[in-house]
Amino acid sequence: MTKKVRKAVIPAAGFGTRFLPATKAMPKEMLPIVDKPVIQYVVEDAISAGIEDILIVTGFTKRSIEDHFDYSYELEHRLEEAGKMKQLEEVRAIANLASFHYLRQKGPLGNATPIWNAKDFVGDEPFLVLFGDDFFDATPSRSQQLVDAYEKHGGSAIVSCIRASTKEDYERYGFASGKEEESGLLKIEKVVEKPGLGGIDSDYAMVSGYLYEPSIFDAIEKAMEKLVSENSHRELVYTDALDILLKEGHTAYALEIKNGRYHDCGNKLEYLKTVVEFGLKHPDLNGHFRDFLKHLAL
Repeated sequence: MTKKVRKAVIPAAGFGTRFLPATKAMPKEMLPIVDKPVIQYVVEDAISAGIEDILIVTGFTKRSIEDHFDYSYELEHRLEEAGKMKQLEEVRAIANLASFHYLRQKGPLGNATPIWNAKDFVGDEPFLVLFGDDFFDATPSRSQQLVDAYEKHGGSAIVSCIRASTKEDYERYGFASGKEEESGLLKIEKVVEKPGLGGIDSDYAMVSGYLYEPSIFDAIEKAMEKLVSENSHRELVYTDALDILLKEGHTAYALEIKNGRYHDCGNKLEYLKTVVEFGLKHPDLNGHFRDFLKHLAL
């Protein structure tokens, strides 16, 4: 019987160089989608699946993330004095979303490092990994779909996927290949990082969102030792560890996230698309933004 998934890790230590100079002093995870930062969508995704404890792995420029998920007594007092009760409720609710923990990232460059840093926080429990600069807008949520798949099938790792549709997808994402157990669920036999079009017989593109058992930590350490033994300067990436799990006989799945859309807000163009999409359906804008865009298109 699988253990309940109660914890999530959100890596948020990157420099956000693609968004400089905006990210010189502001974390890319705090870039607003209309009136809510990207990382809040990520956190809300996690808690929708019953997550209680969230570890955000940060860097030295990320203090505003901690401030965002903390209580702001002076702001709350001013809102209450001004009678802005709706805004007061929204601000107070943010700090109560979950129990938040923070850790400064240490170790080699690469997206496996913040996962490895979470070893003590995770202990012997399964956990989610959700990167802080992208998210799914899905029903049920991405996190809930991952947890549901884990409770049904188990596995040492389950990776969120979209179905690749363009040449650029094969140059941007890692891919999983194997045998479909059911519609939208692939039992992974092989993973390849950015294979290029025709480089792999699969359209399961692995994007942000993972559910791991603690066995991932030993795999990351072995991947790290391998890079050192090879005197390699390559980044330590999670697909290296996933490949080790597969070679050791662990079961891993690629899960197509259904009924939703993936928003890669670490990419300038995709970020702008996301802002426009959410602006069009924001209740406070009352169609004025749509009218503005129609005017621009004339």
